[in-house]
Amino acid sequence: MNPYIYPRTKPSFNLHLKETTGKWLRYTVDFPIAKPTRHKENNIAYGEYYQPRGADSWPLAVLVHGWGNRSMIPCKLLAKDLVKKGIASFMLYLVFHSSRMPEVIKNRLPNLSPEEWFEGYQTSVIDVRQIVDWASSTEVIRKQRIAVVGISLGGIISAIAMGVDQRIRVGVILLAGGNYENPAWLRKTGARRTEAESIEARDLYAQYLNRVAVKGLGNVIPPKKSYLTDPLTFASHLRERPLLMVNALWDERVPKQSTVDFWEACGRPDIKWFPTGHSTIWLLYPLIRKEIVAFLCSTFGM
Repeated sequence: MNPYIYPRTKPSFNLHLKETTGKWLRYTVDFPIAKPTRHKENNIAYGEYYQPRGADSWPLAVLVHGWGNRSMIPCKLLAKDLVKKGIASFMLYLVFHSSRMPEVIKNRLPNLSPEEWFEGYQTSVIDVRQIVDWASSTEVIRKQRIAVVGISLGGIISAIAMGVDQRIRVGVILLAGGNYENPAWLRKTGARRTEAESIEARDLYAQYLNRVAVKGLGNVIPPKKSYLTDPLTFASHLRERPLLMVNALWDERVPKQSTVDFWEACGRPDIKWFPTGHSTIWLLYPLIRKEIVAFLCSTFGM
């Protein structure tokens, strides 16, 4: 079962020039989503696109924010820093952003149903893939040099998008992890299990991952739908591509073991640990920017 498959049509992206400088152009963007939801507010995706000047084509970084509107702040900072280095940047506004969120959802945050959470992940991953469709259809983007940069919730979405779409050649995953069956995640959510229940859940997930490895994601029905939103399910598909992980040593939201589990499943890519919490990591933005810019420029041969 692969919920991230969608009808492939010619991209219909509307770009509106909003800002011009000597080094870059900034556009606002909107496009209809490929799999409309029950909420009309979700069905038009929005973003901002920063395009460098002075060349015919550029690599692209798709920037995916985390939970809450404020998580767009580091994305905007990073977009400007990348475009100055000659890397185009597309910032996607997720369905979890207030600009795309219906009132019925806003009024219940964060207490959404499992189906609503699943639909949000599904829409978000497909949105990222539609951006890749658009990038692959335009001559100004170098199709072999497309990266995704995801923060927190956006890191989870980015990892899944990389896992199901080989066109995304490079990844930067910040403040995220995987393996929701790990007891550390359950403690964060307040769920309780006996030791026997924890072992059974761990074994069930391991069996599912083994079947997926043999038969492919689309040919295995998961015992739990949550397996399809766990980055660990997709980690093996990230092993052969350049990947940078950035995490907080004292992250109060993402358990360290969850990050380590995902890191190991991805083949132990380069990982940077900063001595901060989940949100306070942005106090060290100059250091984070340096790591990400250097990684992408090196990977893209710039």
